[in-house]
Amino acid sequence: MHNLDRIIEKVISDQRIDFNEAFDLYNNADILMLADLANKKRYKLHPDPVVTFVVDRNINYTNVCVSGCLFCAYYRPPGHREAFVISKDALKQKIKETLSLGGTQILLQGGMNPQLELDFYIDLLKFIKENFPVHIHGFSPPEIAFMAEKSSLSISETIKRLVDAGLGSIPGGGAEILADEIRKKISPKKCSADVWLEVMRTAHRLGLKTTATMMFGHIEKQEHIIEHLIKIRELQDETGGFTAFIPWTFQPENTDIKVRAVTCAVYLKVLALCRLVLDNIQNIQASWVTQGDKIAQVALAFGANDIGSTMIEENVVAAAGVKYRLSKSEIIRLISEAGFKAVQRDCFYNPV
Repeated sequence: MHNLDRIIEKVISDQRIDFNEAFDLYNNADILMLADLANKKRYKLHPDPVVTFVVDRNINYTNVCVSGCLFCAYYRPPGHREAFVISKDALKQKIKETLSLGGTQILLQGGMNPQLELDFYIDLLKFIKENFPVHIHGFSPPEIAFMAEKSSLSISETIKRLVDAGLGSIPGGGAEILADEIRKKISPKKCSADVWLEVMRTAHRLGLKTTATMMFGHIEKQEHIIEHLIKIRELQDETGGFTAFIPWTFQPENTDIKVRAVTCAVYLKVLALCRLVLDNIQNIQASWVTQGDKIAQVALAFGANDIGSTMIEENVVAAAGVKYRLSKSEIIRLISEAGFKAVQRDCFYNPV
């Protein structure tokens, strides 16, 4: 039996594949074979032909950031004429609109803003919870690591204070590729891969659920993608705290990384590989924000069982020149036309 046949047999019989097997599968299996294997895996985990989505809004509380990420077209340095910190009035307006559109959560993210103290974040969370019945999915690991360092607190103590003020879960942003040789080049001042994982480990131990992401298609190699997936899988073995995994492609326009955007075929292959390697994460999300609606539909045959958020507002990817927009009714139509039943969910994948 050829090596590839043996790996395919392993996948079909629900045995875990290792780094080398994942690498072999990615490089040597036909794209439709990967789709078929990922689709089978998806149906073992989710036997019903249901695709979930969430109605929420990305709210950027600031665009000031000192991380210096080469891939970000959104941030502004401190003192820039376009720099902002959100006002409470603007925040109130955005949340009101989200709730009126059937939203159940907000995704609260910003940058590493040296002018903001921990009290600012605590106050922001308390203000939201006192005024609105909304779930707060907020602050990626690099933001939390930055807050902790600035406040001379441990990661654990920082998360505890945020949770006490109203934080409900943590998004998986800032992971990019969890390999420091890549991180040092594309996001030199952002936390290391180990610190990113440590924030998530700590959050999980404190009872907080989180998601995990991967941004690929910049300067990484295939082995870095697989290394990233294995690190996520190992932490999930340890804690079980990840609810979902979201891989998405780097959008090069208006950024300082001059590469061609990866093709949708590469996106779909990587998506399928994510479903096959991450055998312990229930949900894999398709990225219509970077891929558009047609490829998001195809992604539902490549292992994805969730289509993410309606994203009433999204600024970071839009700053890189990508402006796909979908309303709740369009997302439902998209899922239905792909042959699935659309179900709105909350942050924890419970039907709403």
